[in-house]
Amino acid sequence: MVKLSVIIPAFNEDRTIRNVVQAVRTSVQIEKEIIIVNDGSTDRTFEILEDLRRDPEIKVIHQQQNRGKGYAIRLGLSQAAGEYVVIQDADMEVDPSDLPAILKPLLDKSSQIVYGSRFINGRNNSTLVSYIANYLLAHLVNLLYNTRITDESTGYKAFTSSLIKSVDLQCEGFEFCAEVTAKVLQMQHHIHEVPISYFPRKKNEGKKLRFWRDGLTAVWILIKYRFKRTHYNE
Repeated sequence: MVKLSVIIPAFNEDRTIRNVVQAVRTSVQIEKEIIIVNDGSTDRTFEILEDLRRDPEIKVIHQQQNRGKGYAIRLGLSQAAGEYVVIQDADMEVDPSDLPAILKPLLDKSSQIVYGSRFINGRNNSTLVSYIANYLLAHLVNLLYNTRITDESTGYKAFTSSLIKSVDLQCEGFEFCAEVTAKVLQMQHHIHEVPISYFPRKKNEGKKLRFWRDGLTAVWILIKYRFKRTHYNE
């Protein structure tokens, strides 16, 4: 029987983390482990996770200092034991009910990488500015790496465990998305996309991505790794 590892990096997500975990637990009926990395939260996330960790499906890793989403994902990957890995945001902007559709191409062996695309069918609740920026970022990926994707920075990314663990990730923060996209494409893998729901939150609701700063970082990462030799982990 296959096993799924769901990695949830969390920083100050006490308003949503319990709902996310519950939704993930009920969305797919295969054996799974939910690995939650508390990235130095200063709200009630610690207390909530201490309560949730009584569930045998749930592993909790607490970090005293905030290191960033990329570092939290790398830490989660080091503990992942499943044949498949899903990166799940802790903010409920993407809906865990989409997990079966995301996993299907992995389970039927038609792909080793699946991205849940928020924009494959249009704006999907996104603001016009956000939609245009994400469109331009995806277009840059397609131009640099000769591929066709619609959502580079999606909060839903799924991989075979053997593939994602072969990627030499160096990321600390939100540049995880750009780095992993660049490196798997450099390795000549195809990214399969499936449509997902999207419910964006605002800055005053806890959104942490800083659009222009993190967007420019993503552009730099995509360009840098296009012209840098990809490394593999042994």
